[in-house]
Amino acid sequence: MIIARLISYLPLWVLYLFTDVLYLFGYHVLKYRQKVIIDNLLHAFPEKSDKERKAISKKFFRNLTDTFAETLKFFTISQKEIEKRIVILNGHLMKERVDRGEIVLLVSGHFINWEAYVIGYKALLDNRLETVYSKLSNGFFNSLMMNIRGRFGGTLVEKSNFTRNFLEKRNVPRSIGLAADQRPDNADIRYTAKFMNRETAFFEGPEKLAKRNGYAVYYCNMKRPKRGHYIMTYELVCEPPYTDSLPHSVTEAFIQLTEKGIREQPEIYLWSHNRWK
Repeated sequence: MIIARLISYLPLWVLYLFTDVLYLFGYHVLKYRQKVIIDNLLHAFPEKSDKERKAISKKFFRNLTDTFAETLKFFTISQKEIEKRIVILNGHLMKERVDRGEIVLLVSGHFINWEAYVIGYKALLDNRLETVYSKLSNGFFNSLMMNIRGRFGGTLVEKSNFTRNFLEKRNVPRSIGLAADQRPDNADIRYTAKFMNRETAFFEGPEKLAKRNGYAVYYCNMKRPKRGHYIMTYELVCEPPYTDSLPHSVTEAFIQLTEKGIREQPEIYLWSHNRWK
């Protein structure tokens, strides 16, 4: 952990030199998950040519390896540098709700870089953020991610402990951050809908949580205008009362917003994840 911290003090451009090598080796030599990536892109963008999908896959892999450098940099990054690299738009809308004593749900898809969501929100907007995460099997990397995500305050809640934690803190005003496009476990209640041209199962935890408790739901749209820079735009998905809302209305709105974000900048979505397995 000490070595990781020391390395993170290096300028980001130096860290990118290492990930440039990783990109060349991983993409051109190991061909890491290229079959999954190309298959996902083929289904998502059947209207594009093989050449166009290949270009997206290369840009995606470059972005993926870049995030290794960026995530490590978040271990020691200064507030001043975060302000240069991350822009948050409309974030005050959630903060005002929390200031009024509300609990707000924040949902997003698996866009690169998830750590930028967490660090940017807490450092630049409001550290009353509860981040729900899945524990990594590797102890070192799990500890590293916990240290990075724990910077600037906030709370980290492992997915399996979420229900108990929620019951204990159900009256504590805060934002709860959820990646809502992950593939559900077999034991989870599923909702199936068309997503990027394929029937896809969704976990409806955010929907049930919002409607049962009367929480507003916001979506974070991420953009990566250039290397090491992000723009996070928050928009209201829905808010109470939900008395007249249709079943699955929150999940359907989330799906539409996520698809819109993917089509606007496809190279930053996590195509290496076997989402449709």
